[in-house]
Amino acid sequence: MEEQKKQIIKLSRNAALAKAEHYCAYQERSQQEARDKLYEWGLWKDDVEELISELIQTNFLNEERFAMAYVSGKFKIKKWGKVKIKQGLKIKRVPDKMIANVLKTIDADEYLKTILVLAEKKIGSIHEKDAYKRRYKLTTYLIGRGFENDLIADVLKSNDLA
Repeated sequence: MEEQKKQIIKLSRNAALAKAEHYCAYQERSQQEARDKLYEWGLWKDDVEELISELIQTNFLNEERFAMAYVSGKFKIKKWGKVKIKQGLKIKRVPDKMIANVLKTIDADEYLKTILVLAEKKIGSIHEKDAYKRRYKLTTYLIGRGFENDLIADVLKSNDLA
């Protein structure tokens, strides 16, 4: 068990910068993810903040670019709703104002269409005779995916689902 624990190695500043640049170039990262990784590598607070500033100046770290990529991936690929995406961005410590701005980039028609597609797909797997229970299960599923309750109700009602 002891050998399985991660060994923390103190890196030099230049080595840490190179490693952090590689880490950020591999995929978009939030400032908090980069900060956590630098601490994990055994750097001190002053060094970490200095490296974060340098990564921002060299455009390896860009919080807005990260937030856009996160929203795009979670909505288009994972089919998450705005509520779940917002929670994910808050966990990554993205500023609220930036979260609001990037959520506006989701096309409203595409958003409603996604709710409908997910509802139609899910309704086939709900084997419930009672219409109220079927509607409840479908609504609960969609809320779990991060969609807003009022939008779910509108989509289900307008498409005669559940």
